[in-house]
Amino acid sequence: MTNLTREDLWSLEDYAINRDEFREKVLAHKKNRNLQLNENSRLLFEDALTLKYQIQEMLRIEKVFEAAGIQDELDTYNPMIPDGDNWKATFMIEYVDVEERKLRLQELKNVEDLIWMQVEGHDKVYAIADEDMERANETKTSSVHFVCFQLSIDMVAAAKQGSTILAGCDLEGFRIGPSPLPDNVADSLRQDLA
Repeated sequence: MTNLTREDLWSLEDYAINRDEFREKVLAHKKNRNLQLNENSRLLFEDALTLKYQIQEMLRIEKVFEAAGIQDELDTYNPMIPDGDNWKATFMIEYVDVEERKLRLQELKNVEDLIWMQVEGHDKVYAIADEDMERANETKTSSVHFVCFQLSIDMVAAAKQGSTILAGCDLEGFRIGPSPLPDNVADSLRQDLA
């Protein structure tokens, strides 16, 4: 997969003109890249389109128009674009109630390392979490993690040939799956593979 460059982005003025239409396109795209693991956690699988939107929004909010600032955003988000032999996602733990969230984030320490994906007939692939920076500490995990699922050549081939893709979590007290991905999500993830 190719990294995004400044040439892939709109200027702030052009983005203002195109924003509503682009946002609709991205939201429709994300429906096929959103995997609800359970009622309180989900994976949003990233790709060049989801990250272009994120970069454009950050530039807009921060009113960044200088080359160095734009490059900083590109450098931050480009590592989240899949490389053709992996899936990259934002893993979110979602509890509406603030006090419940605080408690659960303590109980779910290390959950980000125990989320997994599996191509049927192959071993589970556990998430490589937060390579960019540590988001957990000694007492709790974070509600947002950036994760990568690195696949073998055989897994890539099997997934592309239509093998079932499953997901789950092995954290005691928060076990999920194995759960087959909905067809729309599995089909979208197959497109990330070279």
